[in-house]
Amino acid sequence: MTWVQYVLGIVTVLSAVVAVALVWRTVASMVSIIRLGQADGTRTGPFGARFATMLKETLGHTRMLKWSHVGVFHWLVMVGFGGLFLALIEAFVEVWNPTWHLPLIGEWGPYSLWVELLGVGTVVGILPLIVYRQVSNPARLGRASRFYGSHMGRAYFVEAIVFLEGVGILVVRAGKMALGAFDAPNWSTFVAGPLSTVLPASPNLVSVFAAVKVLSATLWLIVIAAKPTMGVAWHRFTAFPNIYFKREDDGRKALGNVKPMTSQGKVLDLEEADPDTDTFGAGRVEDFTWKGLLDFTTCTECGRCQSQCPAWNTEKPLSPKLLVNALRDHAYAKAPYLLAGGRKDMTGDEVGLTGDDAEARLAAIPEAAVKEAERPLVGGEDVLGVIDPDVLWSCTTCGACVEQCPVDIEHVDHIVDMRRYQVMIETEFPTELSGLFKNLENKGNPWGSNQKDRLAWTQDLPFEVPVFDGELSADTEYIFWVGCAGAFDDNAKKTTRATAELLHRAGVNYVVLGTEETCTGDPARRAGNEFLFQMMAQQTAEMLNAVFEGREPGTRKMVTTCPHCLNSLSREYPQLSQNGDGGGHYEVIHHTQLLNKLVRTGKLVPVADPDSSTNVTYHDPCYLGRHNEVYEEPRELVSAVGTLTEMPRHGDRSMCCGAGGARMWMEERIGQRINVTRTTEALETLSPAGGDGAAAAAGTIAVGCPFCRTMIGDGLTQKQAGGEGEQVQVQDVAQMLLASVRRGDSAVATPADEEATEGDVEQTTSAPLTENTPAGAADSGAADASASPEAAAGTVKPAEAPGDAVAEKATAAGATAPDADKSEVTTEMNDAAVEGSGKSPSDEAPADTAGPSEPPTGSTEASKESTGANGSGPKPETNGHARTDASSGTGEKGDSAS
Repeated sequence: MTWVQYVLGIVTVLSAVVAVALVWRTVASMVSIIRLGQADGTRTGPFGARFATMLKETLGHTRMLKWSHVGVFHWLVMVGFGGLFLALIEAFVEVWNPTWHLPLIGEWGPYSLWVELLGVGTVVGILPLIVYRQVSNPARLGRASRFYGSHMGRAYFVEAIVFLEGVGILVVRAGKMALGAFDAPNWSTFVAGPLSTVLPASPNLVSVFAAVKVLSATLWLIVIAAKPTMGVAWHRFTAFPNIYFKREDDGRKALGNVKPMTSQGKVLDLEEADPDTDTFGAGRVEDFTWKGLLDFTTCTECGRCQSQCPAWNTEKPLSPKLLVNALRDHAYAKAPYLLAGGRKDMTGDEVGLTGDDAEARLAAIPEAAVKEAERPLVGGEDVLGVIDPDVLWSCTTCGACVEQCPVDIEHVDHIVDMRRYQVMIETEFPTELSGLFKNLENKGNPWGSNQKDRLAWTQDLPFEVPVFDGELSADTEYIFWVGCAGAFDDNAKKTTRATAELLHRAGVNYVVLGTEETCTGDPARRAGNEFLFQMMAQQTAEMLNAVFEGREPGTRKMVTTCPHCLNSLSREYPQLSQNGDGGGHYEVIHHTQLLNKLVRTGKLVPVADPDSSTNVTYHDPCYLGRHNEVYEEPRELVSAVGTLTEMPRHGDRSMCCGAGGARMWMEERIGQRINVTRTTEALETLSPAGGDGAAAAAGTIAVGCPFCRTMIGDGLTQKQAGGEGEQVQVQDVAQMLLASVRRGDSAVATPADEEATEGDVEQTTSAPLTENTPAGAADSGAADASASPEAAAGTVKPAEAPGDAVAEKATAAGATAPDADKSEVTTEMNDAAVEGSGKSPSDEAPADTAGPSEPPTGSTEASKESTGANGSGPKPETNGHARTDASSGTGEKGDSAS
């Protein structure tokens, strides 16, 4: 043994001892800090399901592989990091004895190949990641880089260490082979073998290589021990428990419902809660649960959430990554004060460090921690707030951050918790929300419209809309939940009318609740007014439970055109049972899911327009897509009536319209308007290749949400005012389907064959319409009155035979309904609700006539409150989007369902 080996051996041992001691101390400190959070007993079981999810998401890299070009390389690095532990142990001894290897398996071919693959994989994996970080360097790209605001120096350090570890294992093996001290099969050393031919046979060289490998590892441990907030390194350890303890034990993302408001580990009963002792949301960092603090600790600063955030992408101050990092840094800076027993009440007075020795105990706390404890969690620069109010209220709760986070951080829950405290305790919130809360409480809807007008959308329809009369018939399959927008917003009414007519044509037995309906409370909850949400939700659940009285679970079916209503009714109302109430358990589906079922089973037959081809792009509503994972059904319907072209951001990466999180009712004063940005993307998608950008766009922007329709419609109006998108319209998927179905009415009951057809619908095109050959839809969705006098007069005769008479007639003319054997519903929870929904056509299915003269929805210009002529309450802002029939902003031409 040479002096070089002695010196290097002693240095590596000492470094390892120091590293292990420091890491042990830091881990203990981190655990104690995380335990400062509120209790949460919902995260512990069941073990099997949670453990399986953890293995799937870590070893399978299911979240990382959403970005496959990065995910594959990161997987190689992850496997190399964990798999080379034995090689690191071996390197400790190789510093002292260069010819040593692990007993039994050291030169065994399969193990040697495994180590070789890990070494090569680590190098191959980290090099592209290094290049990618440089290509996306925020010093060059600014806010456009997802690494903007990340600690780049820390990332460079980690990347360098990973590279050294990968190279280290290869050169150590190569050095031993050059020395003739490593007799592994050639096929197991396909890189180290050739490399050994250029290295000298030197024992000291092997010791140096082994020492570099060991010291790089111990240096990494020492550095991260000194930086517990170094998420880019610590996530290698904390990601495993953070994924294991994710909110949903079945592995679902923390989307859909927000978590209930809890205090001391229990769901808070707002009727008995005491603000002096109970926690209302999060007003201090210690008010978050321990899982929240673990979330903050685990953030890798990868910036995936930031890159997808609609607020950040429109020049607003909110970045989910920077918000989480700010909370993490604040928690760890304040921790010495909290661990010493410090605590302040809501007025800011010290209530933790009291008694005769209070001053001495306070003096023992580092001054920086005491100052950190003085900072409010939410506040402006003037009070040194941790989170600026503009950051907090810019969130649309679209869920893009949660969808993309590879370590399951629950951003939306944390933001809503902070909003809860601001609204219910501090009463600090955007002034526009005052009108929203008042209207919800007094009028039962965000617009403040009169309850008696909830059935105004049924006026002048050529068929009778069945209304609940106090008892639900056994034949009634669905409650059609219209929602506030569907009842009061002029454009949303068109979707409601179109859906009602389609259900009528298909013979679906349904009823609407009319004046029994009130708002589900979604905007109140997203705005942080949990008390108002609980009040509205309990009232609505009691009403629905009474309507469904006597019906078993699985038969309490509802269909709605509003994804926000769908989400509240299906995801959040079951939570009410945690408060000791009965809760609301219903099978709720979106109208596109039911309509897709009806098309597949031949109850509705879309017919192509032979004279035009409609180019369509579909905008995924956040609360239908990311929050409830309904992606395919709307697309299948769109493809049946038009040529679908996807926007660059679609599916689970779709950009929000800007209306969620109660942003519909708040003015957008910072940066670009989210709805205009999204509309621009849609127009560019609809523009022909080589055309003059958005100015040459033509076609339809399809939506599946009344809020999205408002936002995209108003964005289109703004673009059209500038000469762009003049040949584009915004329509709900139901309107497009109705226009296509109506097109078949032109072949019904002509004088020559009236007796034979008895109202059956024929396809008007010579080419068959199939699911795989999307046909063009009408540009406006209006029925061609000139094609059929009967259709124009709204007197189309129904088919007498039950079942598929309409489909059979259309098929005889060449139309083909989509394959009914394909999967109809994308989420397992909706399978049962959709099954069996198709029924035979009803006795009357006349076409819709021109729409009624509908009153304005009552929404107002920004920052105005007024009282309508009908005596309605104050009107909140709707993001600056006033609604009138004449200025709807949809750009629609002759809407069919008006």
